[in-house]
Amino acid sequence: MRHSLDVGTTATDHPLAADGIRTIDTRMAAQRELNAVYLIDSDEPCLVEAGPGADGPVVLAALDELGIGAPDLAHVVVTHIHMDHAGGAGGLLRRFPTATLWVHERGIPHVLDPTRLIASTARTYGEARMRAFYGETLPCPPERVRSIVDGDTVAIGDRSLRVIFTPGHATHHVALHESSTGALFTGEAIGSHLPWADCYRPALPPPEADLEAAFESIARMRERRPTTLLTSHYGVVADPEEGFARGEERIRAWAETVRARLVREPGADTDSLERELVAQARVEYESDSGLPFDIGRYDAIGSIRMNAEGLARYWRKRWEREASSA
Repeated sequence: MRHSLDVGTTATDHPLAADGIRTIDTRMAAQRELNAVYLIDSDEPCLVEAGPGADGPVVLAALDELGIGAPDLAHVVVTHIHMDHAGGAGGLLRRFPTATLWVHERGIPHVLDPTRLIASTARTYGEARMRAFYGETLPCPPERVRSIVDGDTVAIGDRSLRVIFTPGHATHHVALHESSTGALFTGEAIGSHLPWADCYRPALPPPEADLEAAFESIARMRERRPTTLLTSHYGVVADPEEGFARGEERIRAWAETVRARLVREPGADTDSLERELVAQARVEYESDSGLPFDIGRYDAIGSIRMNAEGLARYWRKRWEREASSA
């Protein structure tokens, strides 16, 4: 029999994000408040996000402290299959033999065989940085993986999660609206929320960054009227409208910076676009927080360079489509 979440729990280590939902800091990149997974207390305990493989020991230790033993965890639901969100899923399924992994149908091939995902991440981050940040990504057994799509409901005992398709960051991204509290797990659909700096930043990596989809996703999440937002990077946004508005504003601002640079200089390379976004990020961060810009911590969530590449690819592909249809 599983124990109550209150047993063995230090609230400051795994604070309540909403009623019956605790935040677990995975300590990604050996830092706090960069990457979160959430444990939902129910008749069938559920973990939202798995974290990266490198942080598996931290997540397992937290679950042990929260009274979740090997027979207890029933569900792992991920917003998308990028390594910081689902890289640890294979390890969790080994530790919790009755748990089921829920993932959008487009992401399933990559959790069954993560070879292409690993190669793509290594190209983006570099092999050494990928291994340091994300560790080993193990394949998940197909008989324990279930598909979800927009409008589905994942039953987790006496609670449930409503699936909202939210592409923009990735074409297989979903948000999850929890039935009991009204909290909304946003993944990276509003970008990243940096609580230590009261700062928001986009998350628009190649090859799937899509501005129209990102804005439509935010509109669809707004329609659900959530009570609070639970972001993967990082933590609770108590005012959902503020979170939606600030996340959307930053996406627009970064997209416009890259668009304007490419209009002025169509051949602009990634280095020059990155420098322009770094300068913009510094101004935004220091204005939001009143603190000196900590680019190392800021970039650990997802590099500015990756956003430069994703946005440049988006604009160039969009202009190619517009030219071909003219």
